Amino acid sequence: MNLYETLTNRRYISQVTHEIEVKELLNNQKSHFYIGFDPTADSLHVGHFLTLIASSILQKHGHTPIILVGGGTSMIGDPSGRSDMRKMLTKEDIQNNVSKIKKQFSRFITFENDKAILVDNAEWLTNLNYIEFLRNYGAMFSVNRMLTADSYKTRLEQGLTFLEFNYMIMQAYDFLELNKRYKCTLQIGGRDQWSNILAGVDLVRRVENKEVYGLTLSLLETKSGQKMGKTAKGALWLDIEKTSAFEFYQYFRNVDDSDVLNFLKLLTFIDDEEIKEVENLKGSEINKAKILLAYNVTKLVHGEDEANKARNTAENIFINNNFESDMPKFNIIENEVLDGIDILTLLVNSGLSKSKTEARRLVEQKGIKINDNVIEETDKKIKDIEIKNNQFIIQKGKKNYLKVMIDS
Repeated sequence: MNLYETLTNRRYISQVTHEIEVKELLNNQKSHFYIGFDPTADSLHVGHFLTLIASSILQKHGHTPIILVGGGTSMIGDPSGRSDMRKMLTKEDIQNNVSKIKKQFSRFITFENDKAILVDNAEWLTNLNYIEFLRNYGAMFSVNRMLTADSYKTRLEQGLTFLEFNYMIMQAYDFLELNKRYKCTLQIGGRDQWSNILAGVDLVRRVENKEVYGLTLSLLETKSGQKMGKTAKGALWLDIEKTSAFEFYQYFRNVDDSDVLNFLKLLTFIDDEEIKEVENLKGSEINKAKILLAYNVTKLVHGEDEANKARNTAENIFINNNFESDMPKFNIIENEVLDGIDILTLLVNSGLSKSKTEARRLVEQKGIKINDNVIEETDKKIKDIEIKNNQFIIQKGKKNYLKVMIDS
């Protein structure tokens, strides 16, 4: 099976600018392709994971990834998929984020022996002369066409700033710069980047009189069409300090039955034959596929040791009822207990609930247990709960456990 067919069968490809040419490029040539990541946080999240997996597949077939960290573009902020303006980051924030996420790329991409290139677009964007840039490239962008882009349409109703309006031009210029420096001929990105990618393809054609191409990947969505990767604590991060390996494992262990097969294809390197073996599992048997998914994704992101620990912890809790295992922990100080912290506040502070409204609903629906006892009062004080050895276990629903440690 050739590379393009593999990407299609595994459901990676969403859109492509020139299908015949891209098939030829991927199947029969060795190209430089690029994928961009704006360092708007100090960690990548599970939405980036799909792109990293796809890039790794291309690299294994002999193509050279150019991993572009948007130290320059993140100073503007991508309006794609946003209903409001992104928070403005300082240069210090951006540099801190860049230094941290660079380490995460090497888990998926091999940089040894020049098999991949890591660049920061701040290198060229921050040194541009504005007047010269406008004279050289401004006439090549049609405002009318830009305003039809999905990345801008959503923002027009709320108010699109001129600052954000420049983002598409900056990203297009990145493609031009990478084509000049590395003969980069293909940009890959999420489906929400289609308009930005088209702008880059068009700019390279106009300036260099060369054909380059764009390909977008499926967004990581559930079968119902919702973006996946959100937890009670926020995004599902690839940084183990922000999302523990156990939380990461449990997230994929608990995906909907209808999503398991798609995620096995998109987020793991499990071969098609093994996936076929679990494709027809029904009822409780589908849990085998969920465990296979959770283990392999956690192994890719956090390594084999952490994946084994997460799987063992899950088995200890949910099969052996062993609550002394390495489950997620949350620390509170003794004074908080004495001062009368209540269950709703604790649920929110620990990240088990997004808000007190949600926490209240959980308690009212008998969805919260402490030390295996159902909590029925929304104003229950932690000091009124039987606590042994300065710790207790909160259970939310059937699958979420948290060990609360009281520090003196």
